[in-house]
Amino acid sequence: MNQSLLHLDGLTKSYPGVTANDKVSFEICAGEIHALLGENGAGKSTLVKMIYGLVRPDTGQMQLEGKIFTPSEPRAARAQGIAMVFQHFSLFEALSVAENIALGMEKPPKSNALSKRIHEVSNAYGLPLDPQRLVGDLSAGERQRVEIIRCLLQDPKLLIMDEPTSVLTPQEVTTLFTTLRKLKSEGTSILYISHKLEEIRALCETATILRNGKKVATCDPRDKSARELAEMMVGASLKTTKADKVDLGDVVFEISNLSLPPQSAFGTSLRNISFQLHKGEILGIGGVAGNGQDELLACLSGEVLTSPDSVQLDSDSIGHLTPNQRRALGVLAAPEERLGHAAAPDMDLTENSMLTAMVRKKLSKSGFLDWKQAKDFAKNVIDQFDVRTPGPQSVARSLSGGNLQKFVIGREVLQDPIVLIVNQPTWGVDAAAAASIRQSLLDLASNGAAIVVISQDLDELIEISTCFAALNAGKLSDTQPMAKISLDEIGLMLGGANAAA
Repeated sequence: MNQSLLHLDGLTKSYPGVTANDKVSFEICAGEIHALLGENGAGKSTLVKMIYGLVRPDTGQMQLEGKIFTPSEPRAARAQGIAMVFQHFSLFEALSVAENIALGMEKPPKSNALSKRIHEVSNAYGLPLDPQRLVGDLSAGERQRVEIIRCLLQDPKLLIMDEPTSVLTPQEVTTLFTTLRKLKSEGTSILYISHKLEEIRALCETATILRNGKKVATCDPRDKSARELAEMMVGASLKTTKADKVDLGDVVFEISNLSLPPQSAFGTSLRNISFQLHKGEILGIGGVAGNGQDELLACLSGEVLTSPDSVQLDSDSIGHLTPNQRRALGVLAAPEERLGHAAAPDMDLTENSMLTAMVRKKLSKSGFLDWKQAKDFAKNVIDQFDVRTPGPQSVARSLSGGNLQKFVIGREVLQDPIVLIVNQPTWGVDAAAAASIRQSLLDLASNGAAIVVISQDLDELIEISTCFAALNAGKLSDTQPMAKISLDEIGLMLGGANAAA
C-alpha cells in the first residue's frame, strides 16, 4: 500500500438551506490516480475547493503528508504542492502561452528562462507547446496543455483535474492519459473528476463516491462496470436510454452555403456550411471547442442574422429573422453557456421561463405578462425534468450546473419545437441526468421534431444521433449515417479529414 499523501477527516461544509459536504473522510495515496464521483450537487466541487483553499470547512480537518493542512487561499495550497486544472480555463487570449503561465506563478523566472522551461517540461510530458504563441490562436486541447504545464512547473504533489477530457478529441484523450500515467509513475497523485465513467475505469485505481454530500463508497473502478458506478452514484437502478425506430419525414430545416466572418479578434469564421434536416432526425455535430460551435448556434437561432436564404424552415427563408421571430415559428435553441446566455443568473426560474417561452406558451395576453401561467410552466419543467431546487422562485445562479442544465433543456423541450438546436446538452451533467436529457431528445425526435445536437461528447452523439457531421475550423464535413462510421473515422473527421469543400 502506498503511503498516504492527503487525508480528509470528517470534512463538513454547509450553506443556507443545504449541507454540501457531511463528514466526508477518505485518503489519497502518493502516486495514485484517485477518482471523485457523484451526481451534480453531490458535493464534489465544494470538496475540492476546500482542498485547494477556495473554501474553509466548517468542521473536520485535512492532513498533508501527516501534517495539519489548512490552506487559507489557493496560493497557500499551491505553496504546499496542491495544483488544480479547472473545467473552465482561466487564460487571457491576447497574451502568449509564456505570459499566461507566468501570471499563475508566484515568482516567475525571466522570460527566456521560462520559455526554455516550458519547452523542456511540455516536451518531456508529451504536451508540446510553443511559449510565444497567442492563447487566442490555440485549440481547446492546446489551451488545456497550457493549464497543465502551468501546474507541472510548480512540481505538484497532488494534481486536481475537473472534467479534463470534455474538450478533447479521442486522440488527445489518449495523449493526456499517457501524461497522467507518467506523472503517477513519478510519484505525483492525481484527483480526477469526470462524468465519463469508462475513462474512470481505464485510468483510475481508486474511486470515492459522494451522494447528497456524504461519502457512500470507495471502490476499485476497474472491478465495476460503468453502469454499476453510475448506480452507486445515484443510489438506484439506472434507466437505459431507448430510441424508438423513427421513419424520417420530409426536409423541414435546410442550411445553404451559410458563411460568417469572425465576430471577434479570436472568433471563428463559418465557411459555406450546408445540411438538410428531416422531421424525426437528430443530426449530431461533433467538434473540439473553438471550431465554430457557438457561431453556428448563433446563426441557426437568429442571434446573428445571415442572408435570408441561408436558413430555411419548410422552404421559407428565415435567415433574416430574430430569435423571437424564429421561436414563434418553432425554431428553438439552447446555448452551451448556461449562466448568462441560456439563463439570466439573478432572475428566478419563473422569470427565465418567461424570457424564452412567452411566445410559444402564450405567456402574455393583450400586452400583459401572465406570471401565474409562467410559474406553472416553470413548475412543470422542474417536475418533469427532476430539477433539484426548492421551487420556481429560486434564482438561476442558486442551482448546481447540472440542475440548471436540466431546467434549460426542459424549458425548450416542453415548448414543442419543430426544430431544436442544442449545444452541449449534457455538459458537466451526471450519468442519470445525462440519460434523462438524452431520452427527452430522443422522445422529441420520435414525435417528429428535427434536432441538431452540437456536442464534444462523442459517446453522446453515437448514442442518440441519426447522422453525424464534424465541425473543424468553421467548415462542416458531409453528413454520414451514424450507423455506418467508426470511432476512428469520427476522430479523423474531427481533425479536418473529409471536410466538405
